Amino acid sequence: MNETGTPTGSATGSATGSATGSDGTVDVLTGGDSGAAWLSRYNGALMGVFGTPQRVLVRGSGCHVWDADGNQYLDLLGGIAVNALGHAHPFVTSVISSQLATLGHISNFFTSPTQVALAEKLLALSQAPAGSRVFFTNSGTEALEAAVKLARRNSTAGRSRILALDGAFHGRTMGALALTSKKAYREPFEPLPGGVEHIPFNDIEALLNAVDDTVAALVIEPIQGEAGVRPLSPEYLRAARELTRRHGALLILDEVQTGIARTGRWFAHQAVDGVVPDAMTLAKGLGGGFPIGALITFGEDASSLISAGQHGTTFGGNPVATAAGLATLHALEASDALRHVSEVGAFLRSRLATIEGVTAVRGEGLLIGFDLDGEYAPAAVQAALAAGFIINATGPLTLRLAPPLILTTEQAATFLDALPGILATAKTPAREAIS
Repeated sequence: MNETGTPTGSATGSATGSATGSDGTVDVLTGGDSGAAWLSRYNGALMGVFGTPQRVLVRGSGCHVWDADGNQYLDLLGGIAVNALGHAHPFVTSVISSQLATLGHISNFFTSPTQVALAEKLLALSQAPAGSRVFFTNSGTEALEAAVKLARRNSTAGRSRILALDGAFHGRTMGALALTSKKAYREPFEPLPGGVEHIPFNDIEALLNAVDDTVAALVIEPIQGEAGVRPLSPEYLRAARELTRRHGALLILDEVQTGIARTGRWFAHQAVDGVVPDAMTLAKGLGGGFPIGALITFGEDASSLISAGQHGTTFGGNPVATAAGLATLHALEASDALRHVSEVGAFLRSRLATIEGVTAVRGEGLLIGFDLDGEYAPAAVQAALAAGFIINATGPLTLRLAPPLILTTEQAATFLDALPGILATAKTPAREAIS
């Protein structure tokens, strides 16, 4: 696979122009300020929920991005597992442009060929049984909100509990936030929607004790991304499926981060035979960078829980978003992405395990977390940025990689070669602080 991941017969091309856009678009619409000037304007105009951004990015091509000052970076985070095909993928951008020029927004009083075709494609890739259905959203957290409603519809007088796991991250809106376990996210907005309980991660005994006839749904991520790329064991996933089926509870899999070929399979749960969920949430990589999410219900029973008028969305499933989803899936299939992701991911994980300072490596495909021998992961993110690499810290000890699925072995090697120096640089202030 080449850097653009362009399938045979698709549109070709690459991003061109300076960091501020040679066609003048950036200059005309916004002005051509430096990064420092943009950050000053940012702090004066935007809410501070994200803190001060690390850089002002203005252009991307393949696995690389450029900032307002002309510096180039290898993007190993992919917009947090969103940019499945990298930046400015020529086929996806041509499809989005063509669709927008033809038909943009129509509301859900109507449908479009792209909406129907993408739903059919997702049902096929997920090997969903007859009677399965798709509901399109704008984001992962909105897909989780739909999943919470599905769980509520599975509630009865004696069955109302929803279970999630310690370490879970399912989103920031109120229903999704109730499923999220991190206190710093939850406590400022309590009371949250009730009935949600968190149980120990990957603990089958705790699962056995928790799941009974009072449980309406169990919501889990096959691999917890925000918690440091922590996979659930195959045994746990099988136990979750068997117990929920036995007690009439829904098994809802959050594959917002792990879906769309991220782990070397279309969906992470497909690595475990016999684990077919009642519902699955998707987003991130589905649109190749264009906002879209989905809830898939498996089989007639789950699909009939929410009826006409009980849920909706204005923008969800619009022609442009669903065209982006179709183009992304087509490009991934045409480029043999599942094999490529598995090979490059295995290369990264094997090499990471040999680097001094790395104490553990986890993940599948191109969703990778690795622990360090000290609490300097945030400093490593900054050292990597200075060296031209975009990575992420999920905590003081852990770094995460979720690059575009088109990342080449050669590109991965440039990061691996630089990583010892990055970690050495990051360790220095940590040691000085201790002394």
